[in-house]
This record gives sequence, C-alpha cells and structure tokens, in this order.
Amino acid sequence: MKILTISATFPYPPSKGLTENRTLNLLKYLKSSHQVSLATLRSPDVSEADIEKIQELVDELAIFPAIEKPQAEKEGLFSQVKRFRKFLQEGTPPNVLSAYSPEMQEWIDRAVENEKFDAIACENSINEIYVRLGWSEKVRTVIDIHSSVYADRKYHIETGASDRELRDRIDLPLLRRYEEDYCSKFNAIATVTIDDRKQIKALVPDAKITVIPNGVDLDLFPMRSANSGGQRLIIIGEMDLPANIEGARFFGLEIFKEIRKRYPEVTLDIVSERFAPKVSELAEIEGIKVTKPVSSIVEYLHWATVCVLPIPTKFGFKMETLQAMAAGVPVVGSDRALEGLKVDGAGVPLRAMRANEIDEYVYAIGRLFSEPKLREKISENGREFVAKEYTWEKMGKRYEQLLLDI
Repeated sequence: MKILTISATFPYPPSKGLTENRTLNLLKYLKSSHQVSLATLRSPDVSEADIEKIQELVDELAIFPAIEKPQAEKEGLFSQVKRFRKFLQEGTPPNVLSAYSPEMQEWIDRAVENEKFDAIACENSINEIYVRLGWSEKVRTVIDIHSSVYADRKYHIETGASDRELRDRIDLPLLRRYEEDYCSKFNAIATVTIDDRKQIKALVPDAKITVIPNGVDLDLFPMRSANSGGQRLIIIGEMDLPANIEGARFFGLEIFKEIRKRYPEVTLDIVSERFAPKVSELAEIEGIKVTKPVSSIVEYLHWATVCVLPIPTKFGFKMETLQAMAAGVPVVGSDRALEGLKVDGAGVPLRAMRANEIDEYVYAIGRLFSEPKLREKISENGREFVAKEYTWEKMGKRYEQLLLDI
C-alpha cells in the first residue's frame, strides 16, 4: 500500500515524548512492508540532523513550517473569550486550530484528489483536522488516538485533579461533541487503552475500534547485564505533564523522607527531557537529583536499584513502565502506572510491585533493597513479559492489520 502518515508533531527524536515515540515506531513498522509518506511540521527545535534521520525512514517527506502557537496567558481576556466563541461555533478546540497549517492541508488535499495514497494514518487526534468528511469513501482512513481528550478532561474533573475546573466543565460537552464528530470521519480507530476504547465506543457505537498499546524497542532498552544492588531510586517520564509532576512531588516530598529514615544513604534521580519548575525544585532536597539524560535514559535505568512510578491519575498507557521493565529494573508503581498490565495476582508471575500509599511504597522499596533474589526475579519476569507482549513489532503488526482490514 501507499500510506500517508499525518503527524503535525515532528516524530523525532523519540526521546522527546510519548507522541514522538509512538508515531516513529509505528511509522518504521509500516515502512518495512509499504511505501510510506510523512506530512509533518517543523518546529524551531527540529534540527537538520533530525530531518535527515526521518528522511531515511520514509519514502517521501513533506515538511512545512510550524504555526507559532499563541500564548493564552498573554492574550488577555478578550482574546480568550474570542477563542472560546470560535470553539463553540465551529466545534474544534483552540489547541487543534493553533497547530493547523493551511499549507500542509493544501498539499494533503491535492494528494487525495490525485489518488496518490491508498491509506491515510493520522497520528494523534490533533491531526484529524487534516482529514475531510467523506474521504473515508475513497481512501482508507485510520485515526490513532493516543488519548481521548473528552475522557481525560472528564476524569480530571471527577477526581479533582483539574487546575481549571470551571473552564473544564464548560468545555466538557463541547469536547464530547468534537470527539463524536471527528471519530465518525474515519473507517477505523486505534486506541492505546481499553478505557479509551470503551469511551470512544460509547460516543460512536458503530466505530471499528482496535486497542493497540504502546510498545518498547528492545534494542534501545536492553536487559541489564547484572542485578544492581545499592539503594538508588529513579523516576522517569515527561516531567512537564500534570500527572507526572504530581507523582514526582508526592514521592519527593512525602515518601522519600520516610525511606531516608530507614536508609540514610538512599538517593533519588528524577530523569526527564523536560522539567516543570515544581519538579526542578525537588533537587533542593538532600539525596534528590533532577537530571536531563546526556544520551539514553537506559543508562540511568541500568544504574538504578528500583524504578519508582508514583503516577496518581489516569494518563494513557504508561510507556515508562514498559521501558523500565524491559531494561530489567524492578518497578514499584501505583495502580495507574501498572494499569492494564498483568504484573501480579493469582496465577501471574510477580513482574512489578504495587504501591499507592506511603507505607506501601516504603515496604515495597525496602524489600527490594534487602532481597537480591526478589529483585532478580522481578527483573527477569518483567523483561520476559515485555519481550513477549509489548514490542513495537507486535504493535506495528496490529496497526498494519487494522489498515488492511478496511
């Protein structure tokens, strides 16, 4: 097939975040058997080396200048009201419109009109804007929803995690209508989690929806050669996202001090490409370092004794959990961090330890510090589980089959 992948987010390097990582790996798998073109935007941080790398991975690269997004906090009340009114009238959220490129739209329109492609794969819901109503009748169309915007906003309101609750409550029915409308344009839909599938199915009952979780590149996250002792903790993830910020602060401010009472030599590395100020300030606590990886995050994982993932709220399918398990690092994670993964319970080999309260974290981490055999068992079980169930090759096959089945 001749496949066009649409990703307004430039999908390289994959270390930038979950969106780039997922898009790149699915793109690479499709390229192994099909002729693939990529339409994307170049943001200011995209280097010539990044572009050269992507060009090696696709048959055709159509790259356009990114649209500079307006900063809502500098716009003033009148501009914000104007944007909301447009959302109300047109049905498309402001963040989608702010990333929209008419130049890229014109290129895609011409390609579809000339029947250049057999299939169109939209990576992430923000790219749905480039697919016009009715295209599904003449070209295979798939939307890969990395996270349901309506479900996420609804969850944050229900759990009290919203930092702008009034705005979110006003936006919620509009987001529901928006998700219903854009999902109906596509022949098939991919979601990352079962929860998102249920949510989308409730909005669009007739939609063909397939769950395709995130995966791991086992070559980039090799099993470490030796079981690491010591008392070294690590937290990984995008530390400018609300759920990760909240989790890091909960662990750093509440749990870490309790662990230090028992293990005075314990250290904690918070490793990420990006940090919110609320996470950076945790470095002021003795024993905690806030670190941006020099090359690969796997080096920090291999060095750690335990990887802690204290994610407090729903936030998609946790790629960080899979990466740590693939690297052979014992994981202590919250219910949300381990959501959807068979890591414990009756008839399941122990692949990670679960903790949600302070005393549960202290207990689980203490056991892993003091029991080398337990660390080794969880390391081996975790790696074997990811290698069997969650490689990008397996996820790519599901994505390809979704396109072929249309």
